[in-house]
Amino acid sequence: MKVLIVDDEPKARTILEHYLVTLVPEIKEIRHASGVEEALGILHKYRPAIVFLDIEMPVRNGFDLLLTLRNPRFETIFTTAFNQYAIQAIRFSALDYLIKPIDPEELLEAINRLSTRQRTRRQKMLLYDNLVFHVEKKDAPQSRLAVASSEGIFFFMTNEIIHLEADRNYTLIYHKGGKPFVASKTLKHFEELLVPFHFIRTHKSHLVNLEHMERFTANQDCIILSDGSKIDVSRRKREEVQQHLNCRKHE
Repeated sequence: MKVLIVDDEPKARTILEHYLVTLVPEIKEIRHASGVEEALGILHKYRPAIVFLDIEMPVRNGFDLLLTLRNPRFETIFTTAFNQYAIQAIRFSALDYLIKPIDPEELLEAINRLSTRQRTRRQKMLLYDNLVFHVEKKDAPQSRLAVASSEGIFFFMTNEIIHLEADRNYTLIYHKGGKPFVASKTLKHFEELLVPFHFIRTHKSHLVNLEHMERFTANQDCIILSDGSKIDVSRRKREEVQQHLNCRKHE
């Protein structure tokens, strides 16, 4: 396995290489680049299996590398100091990232995920394209959520998702124009992603798009959605749901 580390901080590159050499015996060669231009020069001939790509770099950031390549053959693990927007874009594209300072156990988990996950070049291209979509449309009111499954990669615009329902360690995604989609992620995973896009947890098992809420049932223990679904509302969530309904009436 070949690896390329792209980071403008020499110390960060050295520490990451130390962890890789220590933890991953399958890695046979590691090269470094201090920026995007140097990385592009190395990638002209070097064929790494994994690129560890820092996001915040001077002149051109890590996203610029993927914008330039468009269809890379390698897998990418992003490395970043906490950057809420960057992390959101990466997670919406079902890609891997590590927060600096890098934790060795999280690094090993990320590499193990890549080794057990078999994605075709087309699937990787679709995910990178989705990342580019978020980078280029930073201020867009809606996002496109990439969800990986055994059948491939599927995409959902956030405004087309009506609600999500927990099913043990899986989540059912109810959306416009199709049967429920089964995702192998917990509801908590989607809650973290979707709350900024006007979704609300009405019950331990339900996450609802506020845009699709219509009205309470008579006893206020359920909410009716735009597709006719009747979704449970816990007692402690009723007031919050009512506030959102009142806001919608005055829009």
